[in-house]
Amino acid sequence: MMKILSLFIVLLIPFLSVGQNWTVAEVASLPEPVSNNAVCEGFSSEGSFIYSFSGIDSTLLSSGIHLKSWRVNTSTLQVVELDNLPDTLGKIAAAASRVGNIIYIIGGYHVLPNGNEISSHRVHRFDITQNQFITDGTEIPVPIDDHVQAVYQDSLIFVVTGWSNNANVPNVQVYNTYLDSWSVGEPVPNNNNYKCFGASGEILGDTLYYFGGAAGFNFVAQTELRKGFINPLNPADITWSEAEPEPIISGYRAAACTTSEAVHWLGGSTVTYNFNAVAYNGSGQVPPINRTVFYHPTSGDWGNETDLPLPMDLRGMANTSTTKKYLIGGIGPNGTVLSSVLELNYQGTLSTHENSINETANLFPNPSNGIIRSFKPGTIQLFNSQGLLVATENIVADKSMNLSWLPNGLYLAVLIEKGKLYKQQLILAK
Repeated sequence: MMKILSLFIVLLIPFLSVGQNWTVAEVASLPEPVSNNAVCEGFSSEGSFIYSFSGIDSTLLSSGIHLKSWRVNTSTLQVVELDNLPDTLGKIAAAASRVGNIIYIIGGYHVLPNGNEISSHRVHRFDITQNQFITDGTEIPVPIDDHVQAVYQDSLIFVVTGWSNNANVPNVQVYNTYLDSWSVGEPVPNNNNYKCFGASGEILGDTLYYFGGAAGFNFVAQTELRKGFINPLNPADITWSEAEPEPIISGYRAAACTTSEAVHWLGGSTVTYNFNAVAYNGSGQVPPINRTVFYHPTSGDWGNETDLPLPMDLRGMANTSTTKKYLIGGIGPNGTVLSSVLELNYQGTLSTHENSINETANLFPNPSNGIIRSFKPGTIQLFNSQGLLVATENIVADKSMNLSWLPNGLYLAVLIEKGKLYKQQLILAK
């Protein structure tokens, strides 16, 4: 049954202009400019890396759409060209998500010489430790591009709305990375307040937040923030609602990320455009907005920061920590396709818990049959849904731990490592 909460508009919550929450610095450069590329992070024994997959070159022509891939070492800033994405057609507007040591590059589209578009049904998989592509995953049931893509519980990838060949679709497609299988999630409402393309979002806690995008007549830039509450015991069960910031803002092809207690959208534009950066409304070349926006779910506050050197035409960012992010390429002023690698550091004070609650514990698989692993060593405390401590275990990185003796249900796992706390909801489903 479709579940939609009534529309509410945030009229009394201030839209804050905050000072210097983000610092932006160009730290490296790719061998050539690229935009509309899928960007993601990765970690191995060699260090942390940021990746760029496919995209469009500086011509902004359909013939410039390619499958090139690069890796950047965040410590040495060495740039290495990888093998091309294993597809037959170049693609833009794909998205990349990391679960464990695998990056999943999903969807995207190719533009034929006659202007027709072909949405991709491919799920490419890149093994970070082997530094190479492995066999594709199971194809996505509805080919998709320019969609919202986010990871839930370090195991499921949510693919929400987007464009499919010749139409904007409301589909929610959920990929189980451990079973290599797709399931159907509760679709977004089939109207132009929810279904869109060129939006971006993230999951914070059990809620998926996505903002902006294009829809409706002339593909007008959208102002809505949509919220999908995910039932942790049945992730396909999603309750959708929406809010509108005050004053009204819009966004298109921004990069989304989270800090501890807020969701952020960086860069992008407020005018929608085709793959060549020419506005759908006929106004010509679109400029970047040079803005960040955040939404704080606990307080309901919105905020922004302007005059930052941020590009548009973004399809993701690399999240190497709660406060350090990277962008690769994009479009700058005057339609210039960029080769820059930007390091963004978050220095805001949205929450007094910003430094006490760290990243997720990264336990996997999740949901689990009781045999779980962790990328981090430490002591794990497990609390049941009533808040009672039911288990304490020491775990070694990459070694399995058997919790199959516990009953099925939702648990809160707290990993304690060197005085730091890492929290994660864990589902046992044997």
